[in-house]
Amino acid sequence: MKEQKIYGYMRVSTKEQNEDRQRVALLEMGISENHIYMDKQSGKDFDRSQYKRLLRKLDENSVLVIKSIDRLGRNYADLNEQWRIITKEKKADIVVIDMPLLDTRREKNLLGTLISDMVLTLLSYVAENERINIKQRQSEGIAAAKARGVKFGRPPIPLPDNFDAVYRQWSAKKLTLRQAAETCGLAESTFRDKVRKYEAENDFLK
Repeated sequence: MKEQKIYGYMRVSTKEQNEDRQRVALLEMGISENHIYMDKQSGKDFDRSQYKRLLRKLDENSVLVIKSIDRLGRNYADLNEQWRIITKEKKADIVVIDMPLLDTRREKNLLGTLISDMVLTLLSYVAENERINIKQRQSEGIAAAKARGVKFGRPPIPLPDNFDAVYRQWSAKKLTLRQAAETCGLAESTFRDKVRKYEAENDFLK
């Protein structure tokens, strides 16, 4: 029997700062640095370059180690499908450090497989549910902030100092739209938008 090759996989979003914690945990499992793969992106799907590269390495003599199940992925259906590919098609083992029950090297019988699959199903469902709840909380937070008058997006471009004079010349047809916009240092569409707001705020100019 060939010696098992042990690989580690890490995933961090660009906003997270827990890369070192995952790396230390994998190194403590005896995984060499050059056998650790990492993606810096969301766990919503498996379209990740390093994960795909790792997947091609796995076979029946391989063990994949991850710190926690959500580092592999957060989408319930996709997570279960990838688990099936790794354990059934690739015939590799998976070890989840934070969840000892998710260690396919143990109990290589029907009961062991059943327990592992049940725990995975439960945890992947929880991970997916949390992802959905986070998005919902974000949406509710944005809606509440908008209701309080909080503005999102880029701040509006302030009116140029010469806008009033240029507007009067453009309104009197002494300047074309392009000339007026260029004089103000604005795009034509932005100049039109400024005109609408300017006229709305200054009814006497209409």
